[in-house]
Amino acid sequence: MAVLAAVDLGAQSGRVALGELDGERLLLSECHRFPNVPIQVGGSLHWDAPRLRGDVLDGLRIAARDRHVDSVAIDSWAIDFGLLDGAGELLANPVHYRDPRRAAAQVGVFERVPRRELYERTGIQMLPINTVFELAAMAENHDPALEAADALLLMPDLFHHWLCGSCTSEFTNATTTQMYDPRNGEWAVDLLERLDVPTRLLPEVVPGGTRLGPVIAEVADDTGLTGADVIAVATHDTGSAVAAVPFQERGGVFLSVGTWSLVGVETEAPLINDATFAANLSNEGGIAGTFRLLRNVTGLWLLEECRRTWAAQGHEFTVTELVAMAERAAPLVSFVDPNDPMFSEPCNMPARLASYCLASGQPEPADVGAMVRCLLESLALKHAQTVELLADVTGQKTTRLHVVGGGARNELLCQWTADASSLPVIAGPAEATVYGNLLVQAMALDEISSLDQGRDLVRRSFIACTYEPSAEAQWGEARERFDTLIDAEIRLEVGS
Repeated sequence: MAVLAAVDLGAQSGRVALGELDGERLLLSECHRFPNVPIQVGGSLHWDAPRLRGDVLDGLRIAARDRHVDSVAIDSWAIDFGLLDGAGELLANPVHYRDPRRAAAQVGVFERVPRRELYERTGIQMLPINTVFELAAMAENHDPALEAADALLLMPDLFHHWLCGSCTSEFTNATTTQMYDPRNGEWAVDLLERLDVPTRLLPEVVPGGTRLGPVIAEVADDTGLTGADVIAVATHDTGSAVAAVPFQERGGVFLSVGTWSLVGVETEAPLINDATFAANLSNEGGIAGTFRLLRNVTGLWLLEECRRTWAAQGHEFTVTELVAMAERAAPLVSFVDPNDPMFSEPCNMPARLASYCLASGQPEPADVGAMVRCLLESLALKHAQTVELLADVTGQKTTRLHVVGGGARNELLCQWTADASSLPVIAGPAEATVYGNLLVQAMALDEISSLDQGRDLVRRSFIACTYEPSAEAQWGEARERFDTLIDAEIRLEVGS
């Protein structure tokens, strides 16, 4: 029975877990969990890559302490990257996707590559955080790092490089950059050259499930991972999470809810047309020839930013405490658009939320419980709105929603998503990203034969919780108010 190590790097925390297949279930055990704390360097927000590297190695030492580990794989958030010099060393800490430089670069990019053309070539939602805008900003500013660099590696590929020396880009993550042509199956080199992005930096793109090679001797000696293969799974964490969604029907809708809420459907090919462009939907690569047609919704990061602000003010609230306070607050009073640009950067989030409510003619949340209720109800309504948008674009109606990721543990959010959408919510697994990482490793090692078989294993490995929608009329009225409030954002966001 193979022993598999999964490293899951999230925007707020990371973890290392072990997985084993006993024939009927996928057994999962967590070895190590650690915070992911961005740092300010020279006025810009960065990821602390050396610290993360140390934390990953700490977790792998624990994983290999009492077991022989057959393989290891990394998944992480998308979009961000590191630049390597000719010796394979990291030139500088990767810039954080919430650094404001990317948003400022959008105007210049669209002057040289119109929005519609950029979407036609890449099929990716117009988000100011996308990789293409960071690289375009660096090129426009003649950033010396671009000239000094020998290779560009997305975050999980960077960690694979540190583990085994590989220099590749895995498909599911490459497609998120808004630099990859999913229909032609290659980097959109000609488009990037128009933006003066040095395409010599772009590595070979490999499919999820590729065996990259054994861990290098230095890592094996340090961690005990002797003989372990490094596997490029669905390195985009959403790709791994969706690989583990236990769909009960073809065309089922998934909601991968964590820092971001990724709301989408699995397709057999990218869907790039006027309707998906107007709806600002992304076509991201998946496992086994699949794609994910989805929309990014700012998720529980909003709540974490509130917690951070309240902690700085001397009030340390647990998520459990906040959810309990929200449950006691008055229902459906005020709403915010989670995707509004005013919420995109680290800030005093409670003050920003209150300002949004006042500016839109709604009551300001009266206390902490009301603020959290406003946030969670707004996120549930945004989920429902996005599900409806997907149905309109694809012509496929769904009968249930699958919520996976950390949000599957939030009972209020799951129930309110069911209420807002008038659809039952099947919650779990909360550890979908790790499950998906392990499943693709198992496929690469021929422990399981297909994605369908892997999803069957997931169904048998956790207990799902179902939330039935409420029949209360107030949720229908809330949807109307919410749609009126942010109708311009959902339909006109892309612009002309």
